Amino acid sequence: MTSADGTPVRVGLFGLLGSGNLGNDGSLEAVLGYLRAEHPDAAVDALCGGPEAVTARFGIPATRLHWNRAEYRTASRAGAVVAKGLGKLVDVFRTAAWVRRHDVVIVPGMGVLEATLPLRPWGFPYALFLLCASGRLLGTRVALVSVGAAEIRSRPTRALVRWSARLAAYRSYRDGQSRDAMRAMGVDTARDEVYPDLAFSLPTPQAGAPTGTPGRVCLGVMDFHGGNDDRARADEIHRRYLDGTIRFVRTLVEEGRPVRLLTGDQCDLSVVAAILDAVDSPLVTAAEPASLADLMNEMAAADTVVAVRYHNLICALKTGTPVLALCYAAKSDALMDRMGLGAYCHPAREVDADRLLEQFRDLEKHAAELRQTLAARNRVAAQQLAEQFTALTATLFPADDHTHAPRKAS
Repeated sequence: MTSADGTPVRVGLFGLLGSGNLGNDGSLEAVLGYLRAEHPDAAVDALCGGPEAVTARFGIPATRLHWNRAEYRTASRAGAVVAKGLGKLVDVFRTAAWVRRHDVVIVPGMGVLEATLPLRPWGFPYALFLLCASGRLLGTRVALVSVGAAEIRSRPTRALVRWSARLAAYRSYRDGQSRDAMRAMGVDTARDEVYPDLAFSLPTPQAGAPTGTPGRVCLGVMDFHGGNDDRARADEIHRRYLDGTIRFVRTLVEEGRPVRLLTGDQCDLSVVAAILDAVDSPLVTAAEPASLADLMNEMAAADTVVAVRYHNLICALKTGTPVLALCYAAKSDALMDRMGLGAYCHPAREVDADRLLEQFRDLEKHAAELRQTLAARNRVAAQQLAEQFTALTATLFPADDHTHAPRKAS
């Protein structure tokens, strides 16, 4: 698509992309698919966490999100502290300069308005605020598309997230709870819509036909230590999660079931290693997925899935594979309920192996009808995302003008 003066519309993509989280990169892939199909002439680049990885995989130019390369490492020495402080100042000008070069900036999905995992206000929340403030000041439309949100207790993080949302030109959420959370934090959401997660627009591999005999179970793991409000008991939560998961795997192996371990982020590899060490059996193997497509291929070949990470759940649901969710945040419960599997949720903070096995048996007992339910819900999700992309084009890419009057802050 070109602007009124005949030049290509300049679109920027923003977020912790290319940093090892498969869900984030899946959201990027979904938006790139939309842009390439509907706006093939647009000039697209990214400001992101892993620019080299984004360029290598997706073929678009990319710039590092933070000036300070050690932004997400703990600063203990004086020099590191000074570098972090200087980086915050430099990023004000770097972000504004990048935003100025674009007509539109899209934040593709991700939980950018939540703190369900440990999060410091001066990390990504600050970066998102700089983006949205720059967009408002410079007349560049910033769109938060199918993002996740949750009420935040930390006052600095809450303020940064609230103002980021207020300054955006377009907002949509991946579930109703996210929209409710932003309303509770003081954002006017009257014009904001709810659509499925962007990953539901990705291509789906063909699922294997059920064999009628118990087969492979995919287990999506996570280096889980609780959320932002659980720092005091993080080790206890992690130990209980890991112990319960190991007991679950050991029982399946004793019954002769093959178990395939799957990750969603590079940090999850430590959990895979712990399970392989505790359950020494050739029936337990580990995959090394590099994308959501890899995850979906694994899950399409499985009888059932048990998973923690949000986008691992989405991959199972999208392939129509019955899945039991170990839920660490309300977003997982909302997703499972939306897809008709609300009865198959288990708290990740309080894993009870006996109860988990009981729910798993019930999941497998009702697998055939659950596959039918998922097929119907997936059709609805695909249609809703098609509607969102149409709305996004109308809002962000007006055919006759690429200047946009910023929306009044709510």
